[in-house]
Amino acid sequence: MPGGEQNSAAQVTAPVAERRWAWLCGVIGGVTGMAVADVTAYLIAPAGAPIEAVGSMIIDLLPADLVNWGKETLGTADKPVLLAIVVLGVLALTGLAGSLERYRPNAGAPAFAAVALVGLIGVGWAGSPVAVVPTLLGLLCGYLTLRLLVARLRRWLTNAAGADPASTALSRRAFLVRAGAIGLAAGIGAALGRIVQATGSVVEEARARFRLPAPIARDPVPAGAELGLDGLSPYLTPNTDFYRIDTALRLPIVAAEDWTLRVTGMVAQEVTLTFADLLARPLVEHVATLACVSNEVGGDLVGNASWLGYPIRDLLAQAGPLPGADMVLSRSEDGWTAGTPLSVLTDPGRQALLAIGMNGEPLPVEHGYPVRMVVPGLYGYVSATKWVRELKVTTFAQDQGYWTPLGWAALGPVKTASRIDVPRRGSVPPGQVVVAGVAWDQHTGIARVEIGIDGDWHDAELAETTGPDTWRQWFYRWDATPGEHQLSVRATNTDGEVQTATAAPPAPDGATGWHTRSVQVG
Repeated sequence: MPGGEQNSAAQVTAPVAERRWAWLCGVIGGVTGMAVADVTAYLIAPAGAPIEAVGSMIIDLLPADLVNWGKETLGTADKPVLLAIVVLGVLALTGLAGSLERYRPNAGAPAFAAVALVGLIGVGWAGSPVAVVPTLLGLLCGYLTLRLLVARLRRWLTNAAGADPASTALSRRAFLVRAGAIGLAAGIGAALGRIVQATGSVVEEARARFRLPAPIARDPVPAGAELGLDGLSPYLTPNTDFYRIDTALRLPIVAAEDWTLRVTGMVAQEVTLTFADLLARPLVEHVATLACVSNEVGGDLVGNASWLGYPIRDLLAQAGPLPGADMVLSRSEDGWTAGTPLSVLTDPGRQALLAIGMNGEPLPVEHGYPVRMVVPGLYGYVSATKWVRELKVTTFAQDQGYWTPLGWAALGPVKTASRIDVPRRGSVPPGQVVVAGVAWDQHTGIARVEIGIDGDWHDAELAETTGPDTWRQWFYRWDATPGEHQLSVRATNTDGEVQTATAAPPAPDGATGWHTRSVQVG
């Protein structure tokens, strides 16, 4: 009886084990295919990376409410989450292909073909239908891997059914060694594919060798702009700490020698600018604060940097905008667009730049290398186009930027805002406590900052600035008494407008309200 029970249990679990091993064969095949596709895309056709292409297609197909929900709920994790979902979907289908292939040769081919078809549609959707080689090569290598592993699996299972312990052990070892080796190589290849897709090492090396030209004019940063307090955001945000918000699932890799910018649309003459042309023009260095419209009250999606670039108004003057034009639709290398008021870009008192430098070094790739737009006074979603390739002079009635059809305002002037940086802890000792932070209202400037302590308002001391386009550090020395206290901050701009206390979310045109913190003293 005990022996019969064991045989019965083995008969029940064997099919389950077979399915699991077959599923694993399919997953390894899927990982192999993605690794080959990524590396091939990096080598010959960056726009042909299928995972990112499918992710971009999904974003374009999703309803606006769902896109905004992802943006608001996931924040900067939205792109990694979407890519993870796409990868898991691929592995689920290729795992299913492995299960089908185990029972009938070539039965898994349709599932692999379905994965490839979606990838090819995504690549075509992204605007590069010729970049099909990475997906097709990934399909071929992935499916051949599956067939190889399933053949080894069948040999093992056939020997096991013949009750030959020696042959079974040998074929089992051969399968496990082969699956382990291929799986490890595929995993390493996939990781390398992700890394090279994200870094663009060739462009990074060229960027590291590039030396910025000297500007004909620059904003000197006064010594009094930096208070040097622990925990306070520095006046100039280091490039590594500067926030990054964009829709690029695959970081655009653009070699400087391949970069061109076209000025098109409602102009007297179209203009094409190469990177060499840009370097030959008189460049200026200007300090400006950029802010994302998604920034919550007290959030960190804001930063200040010194930008080196060419005034956009001078380039537009060369093209000659025609009467009736009121907007410039800028287009990124990855197809993203922003609609910026023409009056802002041609304003002689505003340094809207085609920037090539950031804080004394070439733009980091993730911040738009080789060229991006920097426009003081507007939220990034209507102005800060990275990897910029086209400026189309047009009208708001005729064209829309990427986010406008999704419910965000067509115009995006920044709102007066302020933030408490210190104290960060929920408790402080009694006595004199430094309360400090930053306030901004780009292109208008900050004239006053007040600290509210349990409802009583006190003027803070202001640091110096290079001008109205940057944030301003502030601090207040508070004689803190034991107990729980509520700290708030509000700013007044140079037009005399006081930051509103009315709380509003970022959508559709920027968050409002006072940043508040509870602090326990004692």
